[in-house]
Amino acid sequence: MRLHRLRITAFGPFGTTQDIDFDELSADGLFLLHGPTGAGKTSVLDAVCYALYGSVPGPRQGSGQGATLRSDHARPDTRTEVRLELTVAGRRLEITRQPPWERPKKRGTGTTTDKAQSWLREHVPGEAAGAAGTWKDLSRSHQEIGEEVTQLLGMSKEQFCQVVLLPQGDFARFLRADAEARGKLLGRLFDTRRFAAVEQRLAERRRAAEAQVREADAALLADAHRMQQAAGAGPGEAGAELPLPDAEPGDPGLAEAVLAWAAVARSGARERHTVARSALARAESARAAAAAALDDVRELARLQRRFADAQERAARLEERAADHRDVLARMEQARKAEAVAPALALRADTDTDHRRATAAEAHARGRLPAAYADEGAAGLASAARKASEELGGLASARRAEHRLGELSAQRADLDRQERADEDLLQEAEGWLADWDGTRTRLQQDIEAAQEAATRTEHLAGQLKADQERLDAARRRDRLTGQAATAGERALAAREHAARAHEHWLGLKERRLAGIAAELAAHLVDGAPCAVCGATDHPVPARKAEGHVDRATEEAALAAHRRAEEAAQTAAREHADVRAELAAATAAASDTPAAELAASVAELRQAYDTARDRAAGQHAVRETLARAEREHDRRVTAQQEAARRVDSRAALRDALERERTGLAQELAHARGGCASVAERAAQLERGAALLTEAADAARAADDTAKRLKDADARLADAAFRAGFDTPAAAAAALLDDARHRELQHRVDAWQQEEAAVRALLAEPDAAAAARRPAAPLAAAEAAAEAADRRARAAASGCDAADRRRADLDRLSARSAAAARRLAPLRAEYDRVTRLATLAAGTSADNERKMRLESYVLAARLEQVAAAATARLLRMSSGRYTLVHSADRTGRGRSGLGLHVVDAWTGRERDTATLSGGETFFASLALALGLADVVTDEAGGVRLDTLFIDEGFGTLDDQSLDEVLDVLDSLRERDRSVGIVSHVADLRRRVHAQLEVVKGREGSVVRQRGAG
Repeated sequence: MRLHRLRITAFGPFGTTQDIDFDELSADGLFLLHGPTGAGKTSVLDAVCYALYGSVPGPRQGSGQGATLRSDHARPDTRTEVRLELTVAGRRLEITRQPPWERPKKRGTGTTTDKAQSWLREHVPGEAAGAAGTWKDLSRSHQEIGEEVTQLLGMSKEQFCQVVLLPQGDFARFLRADAEARGKLLGRLFDTRRFAAVEQRLAERRRAAEAQVREADAALLADAHRMQQAAGAGPGEAGAELPLPDAEPGDPGLAEAVLAWAAVARSGARERHTVARSALARAESARAAAAAALDDVRELARLQRRFADAQERAARLEERAADHRDVLARMEQARKAEAVAPALALRADTDTDHRRATAAEAHARGRLPAAYADEGAAGLASAARKASEELGGLASARRAEHRLGELSAQRADLDRQERADEDLLQEAEGWLADWDGTRTRLQQDIEAAQEAATRTEHLAGQLKADQERLDAARRRDRLTGQAATAGERALAAREHAARAHEHWLGLKERRLAGIAAELAAHLVDGAPCAVCGATDHPVPARKAEGHVDRATEEAALAAHRRAEEAAQTAAREHADVRAELAAATAAASDTPAAELAASVAELRQAYDTARDRAAGQHAVRETLARAEREHDRRVTAQQEAARRVDSRAALRDALERERTGLAQELAHARGGCASVAERAAQLERGAALLTEAADAARAADDTAKRLKDADARLADAAFRAGFDTPAAAAAALLDDARHRELQHRVDAWQQEEAAVRALLAEPDAAAAARRPAAPLAAAEAAAEAADRRARAAASGCDAADRRRADLDRLSARSAAAARRLAPLRAEYDRVTRLATLAAGTSADNERKMRLESYVLAARLEQVAAAATARLLRMSSGRYTLVHSADRTGRGRSGLGLHVVDAWTGRERDTATLSGGETFFASLALALGLADVVTDEAGGVRLDTLFIDEGFGTLDDQSLDEVLDVLDSLRERDRSVGIVSHVADLRRRVHAQLEVVKGREGSVVRQRGAG
């Protein structure tokens, strides 16, 4: 893959269109991408990644990517666009991508959102030699373009960002990371998710198989508990519960133990069932005999009670004989009085009607004037007719009075309308008088707000730039003190390391000087000397005062190494602080922070003032629009009110003439009343009262005549029925309830008398009465005891039969469950062995290494071998990267990475490397990983690489060695881009792409190798 051209428009910090010619930059094979911090160096690489994959690397991507990628410096009508021309797999392609864009509407105000767009074109060479060729459209689908690019490159976006855009800082962290963090990075690059998926799938199958086995075991054990409950001895039975085997769900021998236990339980249940059936037969025979004896005793007792009850009832009838004769006499008197009942009812109804009519007449006469107190019914009716005739003559006067009221209401309404129009005209005149001044003032406010908005935009750019300089100045001031402190610590650490080194060398020389005495200390007579081999030791050397032994020397060596490591750590910290200080100084120059803070505060105050004034622009415009609408409304209302005043005078004159004529007509019709309606109501009330009184007088006269006739008829009916007076006849009458009560008493007495005679005449009852009293309690007790014994025996037999049937059924179900469980347990054992082996927890897995870790370890070994080829050259043959399979954490093998130091011959962890050594190792690791991932992706040739930062930690000699290695990368027409702001690289690398930032956005400046 080779990059040719890149065009960036309104992307990231680039507010305008920027063109980058990678062919010119790559002419010498090595080019430098530099610029101040925050200028947009990384945005150039983001644009390349966005063109290829439609998203930017790492944390810079977001959910609202269109808004994230768009430059804040771009004009509102300029759309964000990235266009990349490249050659991959022998094909020259052009990819154009535009993220979603919120643009101003072409008509009206507001904004609208355009969707994201993508184009893919391929260059077709001309047929004739030297022809320019044409571009052919391939696709405008985001998904198709993404699939095409991924297939041609053979890499995902994550792999591309690690291989082509080498993030050297990430690999420095990779060197110091633990096995788990390395595994995550390698798994993302080499896509080992399928191996992790195999582990997860095996674990899921193991859990599923285990759940099935435990579920089947639990069901089998539940059936065993049911059988244990069913096998328990019933009431009155001999036997006891059989204990279940001591087993839990999941135990291999559970099924065999349960089946064996079930066979024993079934045998015992059958024996208990046979015993229970024999006991039931005996109890049934005893219960039948007791029941027959009880029936005989109950029959004797029933006949004796029957005869005794008949005698008691005969005695009670004799006691009530006198009362029975009185009831018969009373019913006879009532029968005679029934002939007088119609006359009594008629007289009572007539008396009630007369009383009611008399009261109504008195009430009606009491409401009439005193002049009608002695008038009869005829006189009252005549007076009512006269009042009705006078009332009929007032109909026309009522209509005139109603019309007069309408005229008064219309006149009052005209007065209200006239007053409202006068108020409206006065208010409109007053408001319109101030209109010109109000409109002028609002227009001036709008112009002032517009000027404030323009000044706000200008001040915002100045404030952002000055704020960045202020932040950089504060970091510069803070880092100045930290750099001095770090320098002092580094110098002290170097001096301490030098003293520790000198001390160790001195002790080593002293030990070598007295090494003979140290060897002589181990000589034994007769044993050969380790140096000369002699067995005689006549004059062995003696240790001098202050002799240095081996332990002392090794302690000094360890102290020297600790001091050296501390010095290297302090140097790295000092270099990091100096790099940050240089970046902050470049951004803030030498301007004091206090001066910058005062400038920022002044700008912020001016910006806030202008922004507040500009924020009121919309409100002032709305106020002016409302005022203009109010002006139009008031002018229209003023004109309409003037027209209504002119037309209202003629209507008022016509109403006044009509009102005068109606008033004269009504003066005669009202009489002495206030209105015609009042006069008509008076006549209506009088006519109604007179009519009511006449009707009441006639009804009272009629009821008096009927009452006299009813009295005569009642006296005659009482005499004929044999009563002295009507009152005596009335007293002899019985109501229906009382008559039914007496008749019921007579019927009951007669029925009871017949029943008693029949009972006393029965021969069986009389014979039973002559026998001794029946022993009913003893017979019932004996029958109840026999029945209890039979029920208990039947219950025991039924329980024994149910236990036998339940045990047979549960045993059959347990046997079937055991047969189904066998293949499940075999499957569980097989899957468990595979899952634990892949997860690294099996005893067969000696290194305790997971399947994914095993694959990643092989990849890491390949990466370490590829990285060592370049690390040896960078470190002058000193360092070699090797993969380590040592066990870490929880006894499992991890993804260890060690470095072998050829100077000491020792192997140590990569986390112990110094700053410069870490850069060497991380760069070599990044390049090696790029080679391995490229081979993994299908061997696609990568002709353009980018290396990001890290060069500031190198001295001149180390930088030369690194550049030599990078020179080797550009062999065979490969180009390498270095992303850095190290000043020394600008002198060493001639082809440069500089990113310059400014208040209007960043721009690029390109310089070729020539």
